[in-house]
Amino acid sequence: MTDWSAANWNSTGLRSILNAIQSTPVSSRNPRSFDGRVHGRLPIGRRFPTCTTRRLRELTLLVAAVSLSAATRYPVTGIILNVDRPHRTFDASCAAIPGYMEAMAMSYSVLDNRELADLKPGAYVDFTLVVEKNRSYAERIRIHRYESTEREPMLARRLQLLEAPRATVKPGDSVPDFTLTDQTGRRVALSQWAGKVVAMTFIYTSCPLPDYCFRLSTNFSQLNQRFATRMGRDLVLLSVTIDPAHDQPQVLAKYAATWKADPESWHFLTGPPEEVKAVSRRFGVNFWPDEGYFTHSLHTLVIDREGRLAADFAGNQFTGRQLGDYVEVLISGARN
Repeated sequence: MTDWSAANWNSTGLRSILNAIQSTPVSSRNPRSFDGRVHGRLPIGRRFPTCTTRRLRELTLLVAAVSLSAATRYPVTGIILNVDRPHRTFDASCAAIPGYMEAMAMSYSVLDNRELADLKPGAYVDFTLVVEKNRSYAERIRIHRYESTEREPMLARRLQLLEAPRATVKPGDSVPDFTLTDQTGRRVALSQWAGKVVAMTFIYTSCPLPDYCFRLSTNFSQLNQRFATRMGRDLVLLSVTIDPAHDQPQVLAKYAATWKADPESWHFLTGPPEEVKAVSRRFGVNFWPDEGYFTHSLHTLVIDREGRLAADFAGNQFTGRQLGDYVEVLISGARN
């Protein structure tokens, strides 16, 4: 006898029910209703056997229940903005989900707190969003480790052969003060922006690749526009050149003008090579000149109002909007 009392029905269970109905011997379906004919069409005016009708009703109810409880799953990619382990939630700025929602920053819950074990602000992740009738949650969260896509494999191998700098400042650590020269020729120190959010990246003005330095500067340009009324007051941008021999203040000033950068709030920094290298290696940034170009790692750093490194966005897979969503969290003080 088929068990109709199972609490959780899936497609396999429904197939079992259908098979059970189809395989039920005709003799158990009240053969008298067929006037003794085991096979053949029902006579006009006759009803389906009582047993079969009852099972069809049960099947209809089960199908309806499964339809209501069935979950829809969507693949999602995004940047982690905040992690709240006690409440088993995280905030992320995610790309659009076609047919479901636009790109936006929002909070997601998880059923298993272990999903949050390795998450930290700035991580680029993908996960599955499960949407049920009365709840939604994220599962199968996977962190993308940035892999460089250098212009040529040989350059990438050369970079790997170099002694990779080990970052001495990691998220959560206080950032030591440093002093460099901006595009106006002024010596400026990180400490002079205490109490403000500082975003910092590393570029060089002659970089020919649209998805490297140009993209990082484009991200900062979007921050400059998005937070136009808060630039200098709540947010400061620092673009440090990794080619100080060429990128002198006058070169940086011309480059800054293409981005409509206000020198009071978006500083393009240079200095003696040893000073620039000391600052960059503090954050694990590696670079190497090769035939007029530079092979380099990509890092965008965000320092909070207390002078701590809040996040390290490695690579170039994130968007300016996602970076802006994270900066908004820090400026508003919503981060846990």
